[in-house]
Amino acid sequence: MKRIYSVEISDVSEDIFYYPSELTDMQEINTVCFGHSSVPALIKRNPSITQSIVISKSLAERLHFPDTETPIHLFIYGKDIHIGPLVGVFSSGFSTIQNKPLGERTSFFSKLLSLNKATGCIPFMFGENHIDWENETITGYMYHQHTWETYELPFPNVVYDRLPNRKTEGRSGPREVKQTFQEKYAIPWYNPGFFNKWDVYERLSDDPRAINFLPETYPFQSLSVIETLLSKYRQVYIKPIHGSLGLGIHQVLYDKHDQVYYCRYKNEQKENKLKKFQSLEAIFSHVFKEKRLHNMIVQQGIPLIRSEKRHIDFRVHTNKDHDGIWQVTAMAAKIAGAGSVTTHIKSGGTIKTIEELFVDPETVKEVKDKLTSAALILSECMEEHLDGIIAEIGFDLGIDKKGKVWMFEANSKPGRSIFSHPKLREFELLTRKLSLDYAVYLAEKSITSSGSSNG
Repeated sequence: MKRIYSVEISDVSEDIFYYPSELTDMQEINTVCFGHSSVPALIKRNPSITQSIVISKSLAERLHFPDTETPIHLFIYGKDIHIGPLVGVFSSGFSTIQNKPLGERTSFFSKLLSLNKATGCIPFMFGENHIDWENETITGYMYHQHTWETYELPFPNVVYDRLPNRKTEGRSGPREVKQTFQEKYAIPWYNPGFFNKWDVYERLSDDPRAINFLPETYPFQSLSVIETLLSKYRQVYIKPIHGSLGLGIHQVLYDKHDQVYYCRYKNEQKENKLKKFQSLEAIFSHVFKEKRLHNMIVQQGIPLIRSEKRHIDFRVHTNKDHDGIWQVTAMAAKIAGAGSVTTHIKSGGTIKTIEELFVDPETVKEVKDKLTSAALILSECMEEHLDGIIAEIGFDLGIDKKGKVWMFEANSKPGRSIFSHPKLREFELLTRKLSLDYAVYLAEKSITSSGSSNG
């Protein structure tokens, strides 16, 4: 059973929990749980007609329950009342500046945590250094009335992984926190890790639902792989397995008439380059001289639809919702900059809504339906075949000149550049809200499937 109620802390000496009067008699209930903290308490019906929870000050202190104006969920399972849920948002790069605890990323996290009232959960930020393993508490950062404050909190019901990059994720500290929370405390940890392009391709290519969306792809082993793909498709893309933001992507084209090769890329000075070469060997001795080729993949080039002779791809965000169901939460077209190998804004790309790109309403609907269907199918496939609890994905999809949809990339922690477009800002709010809605779903599922594992 699940409800959302306002909560107040009362200056009463005993450990008392008053539950809303609309709820049925709770004579069997004898424990109140908040996060991984549980305290025996006197459970009484709230005599007031206002449907609210009242917690005595002593009980709140023992539970490490913060004095918050957030309306919260109430779950009943067995002989326990669970309030919250308490959602830990795990990250790194914390600063000592009071109003900017996460540096330049503080703005994003303040917006995320501001959705506590809309989602009925209590979210907080923490890093590996904020955990007191002996007392099983965390000194967490909460965003309250437009200011950041620290609170001593119990271990959370669930953890939302917001580590900023692969380097941080690979460190022993974050890995040990995740492992201990999952194995010792059975705390669900969602959205872990960063996707590896080759790993994603390998796992999805065995699924008949996904294979039709995947360009032919191989790990870089020799120039013969590139020659083979060029003979079939006239163009290939060479990408870093762990790359993001379009960094390190090269397009190689073969002109059959003149029997020459072209390579489009961004150089060390961030300039877009298109150079002609007489052979593949010449490309690799000139352009790829300093590159780690064993960390690259080679992918079939697709003749994409274009706008004013510039190729287009699409960013489609999907999120799990409060019922654990995949939803498409945002969609935008990205148009490549002049001479750019990618559609990223930093390479001169522009963002447009689907309606701005296509004038005809029927075309708009057809494109949206195609992209939505592909993104939902791929989300379900990735959830099945990849490790961990995946709750959000940012897809880079393309549509070729025959109308077929292709998946070029999937991001576990998608960038948010499309939301700079004024007409897409409301969807940015939706992606944040569903991230916490799913935390509530996951917390309830964890509570009711494993019982109270608090202690």
